[in-house]
Amino acid sequence: MKHIIIIILAILMFSCKEKTNTRTLENGRYRAELKVNDSLNLSLNFEVISENELHVFNAEEVIEVKVIEYKNDSVYLQMPVFEGFIVAKIEDESLNGRFVKPSLNRVMEFKAERGNDRFDTVEEPDSNISGNWETVFSPNSEDDKYIAKGIFKQNGNKVTGTFRTTTGDYRYLEGVLNGNQLQLSTFDGAHAFLFNAEVKDSTMTGMFYSGNHWKEPFTAKRNDTFKLPDANQLTYLKEGFGTVAFSFPDEKGNMVSLNDDRFKDKVVLIQIMGTWCPNCLDESKYYSEFYKNNKDQDLEIVALAFEYVKTPEKAFNNIKRLKQNVGIEYPVLLAQYGSSSKVKANEKLPMLNHVLSYPTTIFIDKKGDVRKIHTGFNGPATGEKYVEFKKEFEGFVGGLLKK
Repeated sequence: MKHIIIIILAILMFSCKEKTNTRTLENGRYRAELKVNDSLNLSLNFEVISENELHVFNAEEVIEVKVIEYKNDSVYLQMPVFEGFIVAKIEDESLNGRFVKPSLNRVMEFKAERGNDRFDTVEEPDSNISGNWETVFSPNSEDDKYIAKGIFKQNGNKVTGTFRTTTGDYRYLEGVLNGNQLQLSTFDGAHAFLFNAEVKDSTMTGMFYSGNHWKEPFTAKRNDTFKLPDANQLTYLKEGFGTVAFSFPDEKGNMVSLNDDRFKDKVVLIQIMGTWCPNCLDESKYYSEFYKNNKDQDLEIVALAFEYVKTPEKAFNNIKRLKQNVGIEYPVLLAQYGSSSKVKANEKLPMLNHVLSYPTTIFIDKKGDVRKIHTGFNGPATGEKYVEFKKEFEGFVGGLLKK
């Protein structure tokens, strides 16, 4: 409860945008740390471009933060799209404060100071982990165990890459290999991920931390031929169903369903997603651009948002922010608020065997029949897999449009 009071006071402190006798951020590159536990920090880099803009870096990803407000000796940084924000006191060339996700009541200690390196480089790497790794998370728990594919590139000590799972990827990871100790992290305002592992004899044994609230072990072994299950075969219509039906509100309160005239005799993609989901953001960026280039060719996209915020007003505010930041022109409907539970999501779409992942896309042809359901999204952090996905997606949708 004490944390929540601090959050509320912080928000109130920055409710007035007028700056009086304020300190501002100094231009330059910073190294920041989020406290995972008493002995472990998650490191990241950002660069202050001006007092009104900074960039957060995750490997090839650059996140532009442009909502920056000052009050006295403190600064408020609102991450784009996602609700997470940083509030910190400016002390000479350092920052001390909190990273806050208000709807989930989560707070992490935050500090930053001038510096270039994400993690310290203290010794030469014992090996080069470039390539593919067959990975199992929570390997000792039958209920929680799941498989993944590590995809890494290494140059000297520096390592970049990601883990692909059956439901998506862990986006842009960046870090170092010191001797046999691997450290990888990413931060985007929604998730703060840290992976620590020992690398030995083409194997990894490590721990995955999500913020300061959750962790799980993982193991991996080098396997350049390892493949994940086909993402087009994991979710499907139950027997007796030929298509999908729904009716959910848009931001104006209008109920929207597949029976509406705008969807008749058109290829329709139904995007099951959430505004809080980084993989959904990657997918939305790609779909938004694809829709702009093809909306005059009998194509419609409609997103169904499953939101964990507690009120429809907050949910629609998040939807509005996503649409504005990405430039989404297709409708984003509120399918659920108060929970992002996949079990609850499946109750809203009972014709599916399950909702396994956010995002999931349902492909419907001009006759209204479901032609394919794709689970997860291989985003740009997956490199060649992202290129492969785009080629398959555009070929499949192009074929539906021609019929």
